[in-house]
Amino acid sequence: MLEIKDLTVKVENKIVLDRFNLAINDGEVHVIMGPNGVGKSTLTKVIMNDPNYKVISGDIIYDDESILKLSTDERAKMGIFLAMQNPLEIDGVTNSDFLRTALSSKTKVNVNLYSFIKKIDSAKDALKMPDEMVHRSVNKGFSGGEKKKNEILQMLMLEPSFIMLDEIDSGVDVDALKIVGDNINKYKEEHKESSYLVITHYTHLLKYVKPDFVHVVKNGKIIKTGNYDLARKIENNGFNFEKVVSNAFDGSDVSE
Repeated sequence: MLEIKDLTVKVENKIVLDRFNLAINDGEVHVIMGPNGVGKSTLTKVIMNDPNYKVISGDIIYDDESILKLSTDERAKMGIFLAMQNPLEIDGVTNSDFLRTALSSKTKVNVNLYSFIKKIDSAKDALKMPDEMVHRSVNKGFSGGEKKKNEILQMLMLEPSFIMLDEIDSGVDVDALKIVGDNINKYKEEHKESSYLVITHYTHLLKYVKPDFVHVVKNGKIIKTGNYDLARKIENNGFNFEKVVSNAFDGSDVSE
């Protein structure tokens, strides 16, 4: 579904991704872990064409097509979705209006109001969101957990095929995290070809959404790839790279 080939990215004259490579197939869940400032969130922003990040070399291939020259909205219409670490507040635009407009833009037809209401009510109930949140301004006055649930609400409504979750587990209490995890798993079951790129420091979400691959990033590139066991090693040892990757920076698996 997505292939990142020798991608080098600069921001403010600093290289943040250095010949970065990653391939994600249909139906896979990939997790990126690493200390602050190593390029984890940068990757999601570059995939979504954040203008603050300049691609120096390399390519991003999505469904066998280079997307480097496409705008953010063109990438979104292809099915690429980002649940942001710090979701924006949009005062004066309700969740309902925002999502109906987004759906109309994606499908290129006016969304039937009755069908839309049924769909958003179902998604809202699944996320245990109060009725009034649908009619409030996007993220305005929302708690951290409510903002993250709202990102998942957008995912359920827009039905993307490639989903990036940037620290969706930060600022979320235990109960809300379980609801978020359950909804992601249900979506995975209903959309079996959807793929996921999860950015996280912890294993909290991974206890619900099991990864196929866990990648450790350092100095703008992947230095180790493993499975859920690698994430647990990081949880137990922190980013002590001698213990976590056992001096094997070759991308090999670390399953016991």
